[in-house]
Amino acid sequence: MPASPRPFAAFEWLIAWRYLRARRKEGGISVIAWYALVGVMLGVATLIVVQAVMIGFREEFTDRILGASAHVSVYYAPDETGRLIGDYDALAARIAAVPGVTRAAPLIRGQVMASANARSAGVEVIGMRPANLAGVPLVAQPETAAGDLAGFGPGIAIGSGVARELGVGVGGVATLVSPDGMDTPFGTQPRISDFEVGYVFGVGRFDIDRVRVYLPFDEAQGFFNREGAADEIEVMVADPGHVERLVPAIAAAAGPRALLWTWRDASGAFLSALDVERRVMFIILSLVVLIAGLNIVSGLVMLVKNKGRDIGILRTMGLTQGSIMRVFFLCGALIGVVGTLLGVILGCLFAYFIGDIQAVVEWVSGGSVWNPEIRFLTEIPARLRPGDVAAVAGMALALSFLITLFPARGAARLNPVEALRYE
Repeated sequence: MPASPRPFAAFEWLIAWRYLRARRKEGGISVIAWYALVGVMLGVATLIVVQAVMIGFREEFTDRILGASAHVSVYYAPDETGRLIGDYDALAARIAAVPGVTRAAPLIRGQVMASANARSAGVEVIGMRPANLAGVPLVAQPETAAGDLAGFGPGIAIGSGVARELGVGVGGVATLVSPDGMDTPFGTQPRISDFEVGYVFGVGRFDIDRVRVYLPFDEAQGFFNREGAADEIEVMVADPGHVERLVPAIAAAAGPRALLWTWRDASGAFLSALDVERRVMFIILSLVVLIAGLNIVSGLVMLVKNKGRDIGILRTMGLTQGSIMRVFFLCGALIGVVGTLLGVILGCLFAYFIGDIQAVVEWVSGGSVWNPEIRFLTEIPARLRPGDVAAVAGMALALSFLITLFPARGAARLNPVEALRYE
């Protein structure tokens, strides 16, 4: 008895390739194969792009949080003396001595009305010393800037959105109006002060650029009636991704009145929602790949039906059921592999050039496809990670191979006598 051929021998590849190339009138599935290939390619590319954008949005948003806001904010619980921190420099020094803390600085924080050039806008004022502001990465090294950080101190620093809203730039004058002003015999009067703009920054996050104004710490104390006190201590750590590990040590250094609020407390729910949404989108878009893969099944079923005579002849020539199954498995697997490979290339290129594609679409449509007021970031972010691309490609290949097994198994079980009965 002749030995069985080794699995996936050269003749099996040759037969599968001839079946794929054959035209419909010759009993092939060339047209259906192209439809299935394009479907798998588009499904894989779409899944890669969506995953890249959602991962990019999460990472970009996290970077903007960590680069422009405190990793940990330390407050005092209210008591009979209020919530103000009177020993702010000593408190900041104790916290800065905690291993893992890179900086601790006192802050003044308040909401005021800003006006200039007959325009007005509500802004958040943060009082900070110039040396400490230089330690805020995205403000010290923003995406866009006008003036120089050295202008903060003699003047104030404002976000690019605030500058645009008020129509003021470096060297201009902005008026800040605080409702918690001076006590007079006629009641509390709003405090109104003019400040020269010394620095305009744009960090690329709408909710910061549009509302944030930095005021020198000493001037902020006087403007908000905080003489000799601070509202909070801003703490930066070396590893913000694991900030919760430092919370007990910071709390111990801050004392029993201290209340801690980390960046995860402020934005953790939003980031968790993004993670859940990304997983759900992966599952939903996987169905697109599955639907495209079903075209492979339909094509193989038609191929098996058209090639019944050929299967009978091959079986009488000595091909085993395993060889027949592998031939038709290769027909479907080749479609899945080529479609997945092209989809990976298309998806990676689309994600890499997504900024240019956005610009072209906006130029053609004459409108904006990315509203920063809703999404906070000023552009579409995309991050390609090898692990995510590999997961998408692996899922597409697994689905293609799995669904190909059923029609291939049906072809292998075809009785050669029945196939040749009417030939």
